[in-house]
Amino acid sequence: MLRGLFLILAVATTVVAYSQDDKGIFHDDSTNPKHKYLPDITVVGRNSRSDYQQMPEVVGTSIYAGKKNALIVLDNVQGNVVTNTMRQVLAKVPGIQVWESDPSGIQIGIAARGLSPNRSWEFNIRQNGYDIAADPLGYPEAYYNPQLQAVQRIEVVRGQGSLQYGPQFGGLVNYILRNGSDVNNKIEFETQQTVGSNAMFNSFNAIGGKTKKWHYYSFFDHRNGDGWRSNSRYYTNAAYGTATYLLSQKVKLTAEVMHSHIRSQQPGGLTDVQLEQDPQQSFRSRNWFDISWTTPAFILNYQLSNKTRWNTKLFATIGNRNSVGLLQTITVKDSINLATGQYNSRTLQADRYRNLGLESRFLTDYSLAGMKNTLSAGLRLYTGTTFRQADGKGTTGSDYDMTVTGNYPRDIEFASANAAIFAENIFRITDKLLIIPGIRFEWLKGTASGRNGYASNGSEILLQNITRSRSFVLAGIGTEYHIANTELYANFSQAYRPIQFANLQAPPTTDVVDQELKDSRGYNIDLGYRGKVKNYLQFDVSVFYLQYNNRIGTVTVAGTPSYRLITNVGNSTSKGFEGYAEFNPWRAFVKNTKGDIILFGSYGYTDAKYSTEHKDAATKGKRVENAPMNIFRGGITTGYKSFMFTAQLSYVDDAYSDANNTETPSANGNNGLIPSYTVIDLTAVYKINKSLTLKAGINNLADTNYFTRRAGGYPGPGALPVDGRTMFLSLGARF
Repeated sequence: MLRGLFLILAVATTVVAYSQDDKGIFHDDSTNPKHKYLPDITVVGRNSRSDYQQMPEVVGTSIYAGKKNALIVLDNVQGNVVTNTMRQVLAKVPGIQVWESDPSGIQIGIAARGLSPNRSWEFNIRQNGYDIAADPLGYPEAYYNPQLQAVQRIEVVRGQGSLQYGPQFGGLVNYILRNGSDVNNKIEFETQQTVGSNAMFNSFNAIGGKTKKWHYYSFFDHRNGDGWRSNSRYYTNAAYGTATYLLSQKVKLTAEVMHSHIRSQQPGGLTDVQLEQDPQQSFRSRNWFDISWTTPAFILNYQLSNKTRWNTKLFATIGNRNSVGLLQTITVKDSINLATGQYNSRTLQADRYRNLGLESRFLTDYSLAGMKNTLSAGLRLYTGTTFRQADGKGTTGSDYDMTVTGNYPRDIEFASANAAIFAENIFRITDKLLIIPGIRFEWLKGTASGRNGYASNGSEILLQNITRSRSFVLAGIGTEYHIANTELYANFSQAYRPIQFANLQAPPTTDVVDQELKDSRGYNIDLGYRGKVKNYLQFDVSVFYLQYNNRIGTVTVAGTPSYRLITNVGNSTSKGFEGYAEFNPWRAFVKNTKGDIILFGSYGYTDAKYSTEHKDAATKGKRVENAPMNIFRGGITTGYKSFMFTAQLSYVDDAYSDANNTETPSANGNNGLIPSYTVIDLTAVYKINKSLTLKAGINNLADTNYFTRRAGGYPGPGALPVDGRTMFLSLGARF
């Protein structure tokens, strides 16, 4: 009898099943997976040891054939998911760069192929297939990310995801939350309690169930801690509920809502000298960050026939982002004003995001020349408004307080609208050869209006009613050629990145924005080979080429003082290699099923350089900022009966923080080289019985002193240290 979490992915090409007996011993039942070009399913059990899979050719109404992709099964990840430690969660996805400037796990920053990890804004970030960023095109920063304990799987699609999901250069990251469809009882309860270093405490509690007509799932998660550095306290609360009603055998209706509230103290950045002296020190005790995020959605799934299905999502984002603190560089002390006997007033920033969107798509199979072909097409409608209040005069206190004296000098409204239609088709030329062309038409409109400050005489400085409207077409083509249980794949896809609407206004105090910014355009190319060899080896190796024209970045402009300029720094070209392999010598050479050994490694090589240069900096031929050339993550997972142990090593090469490759660190730590680093993590899992699981881990075993980013504003400015050695212990139960 299968026990566990079943991820049912329609029209899959591989059947993989795992089970666990009553003694808690793991078994792998997929000793010889078969590949067929027929409607099958992929089943991945909760208690398997495989956390990495390839996406099937088709899932729901989406096409993944011919694309560089990965599926991460969270139940099987041997790492610290409590604090969203992405270097462990995405360890087997090659070339993923992670900004680890928020060790509480509240903010996730990831990228690949020389793109910026800033709040993952070069990826299209989604939850259950719909947008969750502040504004997907005008301001695509992912301030909110779901708690990974509630995530069932993560879908990662590289560049060609732009055709179905939007024009981002990075592709797609889609967090699929649990929904109760895997539960076989009317009610099932799960809980996981975690304690860790620096007073970290996490409590995750969920309830789900299924009847003939319904399945539902709900959770509440709380996490708090003091943080590894001084002045880095935080807490986060998240609640989620979803219910699906089976109207008929063909129609399902889902309603869901997520609400998250986060508050964290921002310890600020450090200079390189300060970081070398003591990376745990902090010179900002009054800086705070507060985010509340609500994402309601209604989802309709209609199986029109055995060949045709239809999916429609109506979704919204209701978000608030508040910050209070001292915005000056870290060399400016936040000290008592001798004239008043108090601290100086802090600066307030407040954003409100109110977005509404609809996506509707269908997928159908049809015959042509005796072969089954598949068409996926759809449309997208979206409108969003951002209300931005900035540079307000705050209190002289130390706690989180958004009380403003007077009004906000800057009070601006940004409005955006977006409409798109798209289509992709799988043409099966033979049983082995697939050709997948696609096209997307996109229309965008952005407006900005409001007050941008006050003149010296007290009069308002009003923004002109700025409106930018444009439309464009993206095209691409992919292919697959199957060889036994492996396949060759290739794709080409155009990409587009509009400037952020925030760049239509005056800059913050630490950076200057070029008022002549242009949209970025370019394309991605992939060529690779992937697959499985029996039950002991899986791999995916590929080369890529990314052309990014009119790239938006930062250059350091000389002057008194010098300043960081956000501008079109030139065209860049990224080319390189991405490879992943997982080998199980125990399965290859030993027939004893009680034990297991898994060796894994992922490696990304990225040569990202500017091919043209900006007038204020000689960037031609220089490396793209925040683009390490080499990223390697690898390790070993070994298990016997109900015990598992994983050791993982992560190496990330050095990178520059600006486009003109400033190597010597600036006095304030904002610019300069970001050195390479190596980190070792350990995780152990013991299944006490079929209901209880104990998990423990050590992050940064060698207590390495390193940082992954330099910031010119929040959460810096300056270099942002990553946590030293920390530990956690979790006890989980299911009833």
